[in-house]
Amino acid sequence: MIGAVAWTSIDRIGMQAVQFVVGLILARLISPENYGLIGMVMIFLPVSTLLVDGGFGLALVRKQNADEMDFNTVFLFNIFVSVILYLFLFLAAPLIAAFFNEPQLVNISRVLFLIILINSLYLIPIAKMQRNLDFRGSAKVNIFSILCSGIISVILAFSGFQVWALVLQQVLFHFFRLIIFQYYVKWKPKFMFSFRVIRDMGAFSLHLLGTNVLNAVFNQIYIVILGKFYSKYETGLYTQANKLNETTNSTFQTILVGSTYSLLVKIQDDEERFRRVYRGIASKISIVTFPFMFVLVSVAFPLIFVLYSEIWVKAVPYFQLLTLSALFAPLYGLNVNALNARGKSNITFRVEIIKKTLILISVLICFRWGIMAMLTGYIAACYIAYFISMIYLKLNLKHKLSHQIADFVGCIGVGLVLALSNTGISFLIENNYLLIALQLTASAIIYLIFVRLFYNELFSQALHFVFEKQNSKKTTDETVI
Repeated sequence: MIGAVAWTSIDRIGMQAVQFVVGLILARLISPENYGLIGMVMIFLPVSTLLVDGGFGLALVRKQNADEMDFNTVFLFNIFVSVILYLFLFLAAPLIAAFFNEPQLVNISRVLFLIILINSLYLIPIAKMQRNLDFRGSAKVNIFSILCSGIISVILAFSGFQVWALVLQQVLFHFFRLIIFQYYVKWKPKFMFSFRVIRDMGAFSLHLLGTNVLNAVFNQIYIVILGKFYSKYETGLYTQANKLNETTNSTFQTILVGSTYSLLVKIQDDEERFRRVYRGIASKISIVTFPFMFVLVSVAFPLIFVLYSEIWVKAVPYFQLLTLSALFAPLYGLNVNALNARGKSNITFRVEIIKKTLILISVLICFRWGIMAMLTGYIAACYIAYFISMIYLKLNLKHKLSHQIADFVGCIGVGLVLALSNTGISFLIENNYLLIALQLTASAIIYLIFVRLFYNELFSQALHFVFEKQNSKKTTDETVI
């Protein structure tokens, strides 16, 4: 588990670090309006790539005796679906442009949608890496791909290509992944296909696919509303705020939750051990994510001012609300992984249906009051969905609600203390550069004091891990339970 978490951390931190630096440069070269154009069509990409995968990727990871017939069947199915989807979206590009009243979107979307075809060609190598727990290889592929595509996009932006720098950054990232994943895995597809494989995996995959598609659609719903009823400028502000939110919050979610599915699958039949491992992970996630997110909310203004310049500060309220909406996201993701690992993808799909229904209701009710009101409704829907997932976890894993709450309630208290201290500092200092420096320094000191006093065991484990890494060049994949 240590090795898995370490390489997952390197993967996500490395990718986000490169993307963060590239994003800072691009934000100063490309206008919010151009970010708005990209945001308008991004809803189609995640939905399409998920439909191409069909949920079979994780089904292959979960199937313990997967053979070449399974891999080749899924590979051919992915390609078939990707071609159909691309042709459909290629022809629909003028309608997409007409919906947003942006003629430029015809060519932009047709180039951007090439990602659908490219993505289908490397889904099997990804599944094979995950089955082998090869997080090291995956990290190398992702970091190299995002580095190369980022460098090219910056060169294009400096050359005045504006929105096309953003488009080609996305396409080239997936192209580089295709080439390098194939280099690492060296898997050669064969013309083998069985409807039995599709049918057998379908029961698990269908619910998983439904869950992921719902997530993809509703993650982009506010950009669609902004693109349709607001200006490109407002859409661009929201797009950038959402990107920063994903860069920060999703990084921690992926690092701490990303490798848990593979781990939990291996112990799915040992309920007592499963419950013990789950609770240990939940506690560690909570002490990291809750304080971090509260700090982000409280330092949002100077953070965006310093990173992106004054022209982006109107994105601050969007970023704060999006960060608050993701407060329970890592624990929610852990609950979903736990249920899916035990073969309960139908339950996670049901929870997502409830969550999306709540989001839709909040949009319909709050639309008249604007995007800020809709995002507040989104926060409520996310919180309610998390507590519903807690109930299902209690029923299926016999994990008491009181224990689940106890694992995070103290960490919320730590986060609130940090947020209040940062708010107090903001009244004393006007210079944003000095303000952000003092706020982050104070947060780090207070956080370490709280962890040392109230989470001493976790603090000692962290110090031990740091010293161990300094004294050894090798990382063991040993799980300590």
